[in-house]
Amino acid sequence: MNAPAGIATPRAAPPAYLLLLSTGALLGLTTVVAGLASGLGWPPIAFLFWSALGGGLVLAVVAAVAGERLTPSPALLRYGLQAGLLSFALPNILSFAAIPHVGAGFVALCLAFPPLLTYGLALALGMDRLSVQGLAGMALGLAGALLFAVSRLTGADGGGLWTGLALAAPLSVAAGNIYRSAAWPDHASPRLLAPIMVLTATALIGAYAVASEIPLLAVPSASTAGLLPMQAAIIAATYALFFVLQKRSGPVGLSQIGWIGAITGKGLAVALLGERFPPILALAIPLILAGIVLVSRRPR
Repeated sequence: MNAPAGIATPRAAPPAYLLLLSTGALLGLTTVVAGLASGLGWPPIAFLFWSALGGGLVLAVVAAVAGERLTPSPALLRYGLQAGLLSFALPNILSFAAIPHVGAGFVALCLAFPPLLTYGLALALGMDRLSVQGLAGMALGLAGALLFAVSRLTGADGGGLWTGLALAAPLSVAAGNIYRSAAWPDHASPRLLAPIMVLTATALIGAYAVASEIPLLAVPSASTAGLLPMQAAIIAATYALFFVLQKRSGPVGLSQIGWIGAITGKGLAVALLGERFPPILALAIPLILAGIVLVSRRPR
């Protein structure tokens, strides 16, 4: 699948593979910064809420400066609510809540699963073509993702509930990948949809925190406050590229950021958080990279 109907791809847009690598790397970095914040005493959902709010406001300012005009409509509101829930609020609530229990590295590894799930949904809905190359690439990527999961589950000391919640996030991500393309509002640009989705998701996260009696104003110390603008900037950069990549490559192409995010997130978790690098990952990473190459070259 290519760009949603009615939206032209900007001529100056960078190549799809650069968008893929950049967005995936930023996605992996998000989990590591969340892990750092958790280790320094930040309540996960509070950190998620404030960093998402900051990132969404940055995206809104960028859109306004570029001349985008938000005209409220039922279609945009519906898109923001559903895309925000499936693509941001629900998977991030699950992931951020699980990080203190299973580690940022494992949550990053879960990013490797949405590509296969997205491809399966796209095939079932007639949004992509069945091809030997695509299936082979997804099989290789899934094999690498399963090795990633095994590397965490062997000798895991986190609770099974939190492991299961972290693994549930990719299901929501895959559904969101499909929904955003299928329901893309007519003539809406990526620059406009990014802040709509992130800010709507922020409101959903805030509502969840209030309903669950999670304090949003609990800041551990002034010395850790610098992580908030850092994470907000990462979120803004991620979703600024995210919608451009979806427009260029469709839901299946976009979903491959999960594989890049998994590799980046785990590597940074090892380097910055002192997590272990299991030898099995030396096999998993080449499998995932081979899968990305094959899926990227599949007939569409």
